[in-house]
Amino acid sequence: QYTRQDPRWQGGFAFDESDVNPDMFRDFFSQRFGGGMAQDQHAAIEVALEDAFTGAKKSLTLQSPQIDETGRVTTQTRHIDLAIPKGILPGQHLRLGGKGAGGGDLLIEVTFAPHPIYRIEGRDLYVTLPVTPWEAALGGKIKMPTPTGPVDLTVPANARQGQKLRLRGRGMPAARKGDLYAILQIVNPPKLSAEARDLYQKLARAQSFNPRSKLGV
Repeated sequence: QYTRQDPRWQGGFAFDESDVNPDMFRDFFSQRFGGGMAQDQHAAIEVALEDAFTGAKKSLTLQSPQIDETGRVTTQTRHIDLAIPKGILPGQHLRLGGKGAGGGDLLIEVTFAPHPIYRIEGRDLYVTLPVTPWEAALGGKIKMPTPTGPVDLTVPANARQGQKLRLRGRGMPAARKGDLYAILQIVNPPKLSAEARDLYQKLARAQSFNPRSKLGV
């Protein structure tokens, strides 16, 4: 369950009932919400990327100030069932007719919770994909994550650090789907076995390659 109050009402307030001028509050709410006290109300909800990818049902809790016929100001708590549509993006709004203050509309801005794997740009998704030095050198198929499950990715031989590989249509769903990009990150083993060290030494002797030649060294 997600809760987000209108920031204009955050922080709370307190008053002594003897200090309240009912006419003052009637005037304030008349100006703030209009004569009929109906106005669009704004809120925000944070969702997981997976919920936006597949669609989901959420519950939103709202707290709104209310004034009764005597001029007393109270806080009303409401629970609203909300459908997160498939393919919605951060910053887009949902409009719920008649769910705002005094019968106005409720506008809900959707934000995404930080994701441990994916980064979103528009409808495209990006993932940093670790590969071993030999996977980068030799190429071949490796497993990579997607929001709908692992898939095989073909890494080209002699792949470079930071090289970007695209999986078409694996980004956010829509009539025109986004893409999923894998950014290769070459990672050395934390510790070499004696056999692996021997293989690296053989490679160093067999491969005459100096990556610093353009630096004059």
